[in-house]
Amino acid sequence: MRYLEEHEWNLASRFLFMSMALRVIKHDLAQLQQNAPFKINEPYITLLKQIEKKATAERRDLQQQMYKEKIQVMTVEKKDSFTTYLFTCKGREEKRNYFNPAIRKKVETILNEWILNETESPQSEKKEPLSL
Repeated sequence: MRYLEEHEWNLASRFLFMSMALRVIKHDLAQLQQNAPFKINEPYITLLKQIEKKATAERRDLQQQMYKEKIQVMTVEKKDSFTTYLFTCKGREEKRNYFNPAIRKKVETILNEWILNETESPQSEKKEPLSL
């Protein structure tokens, strides 16, 4: 049974999965800076830093909205296959079990969204093509 309203649920779940995706970005950025797996790493590092910056701002906005609406998300239990989260809002509680591969897929979707938004967004300044 659902106890949270649709907009409360959307806000809380977006915050939850966005937090996980941001953690992945930070981890990947650290790995990229430490291991240097590509011949030219700087474009990838720059891309991840830009995504991290925008994602952090979006997460902060979500966190402020959640604070105003008194919404909280907490991890209750983590097992091999499932993770349980508790969503609370204005005295109402709702537990949700997520299949861990489904969590991974949702995080992957958010990462794809951020990467596509970053690579498709118009650059603030147009640069002249390099002539060789």
